Amino acid sequence: MKRPFAASVWREGDCFVAQCLEVDVASQGETEEEALSNLKEALELYFEPPCATRPPRIQTVEVEVGAA
Repeated sequence: MKRPFAASVWREGDCFVAQCLEVDVASQGETEEEALSNLKEALELYFEPPCATRPPRIQTVEVEVGAA
């Protein structure tokens, strides 16, 4: 299934950065086209189903969420 995503592209120093506006994924390249191509690859990897080689360890973490 293909789905379109909006991307913002800007120059940062000597390279271009492409950032997806719907998902927190970004990439870069020497040209705008390369940055967008790299972003496309990064999004494909982001949405690739996980392939666990061993069962995950489930753990609990405790954090402070309010004033004491």
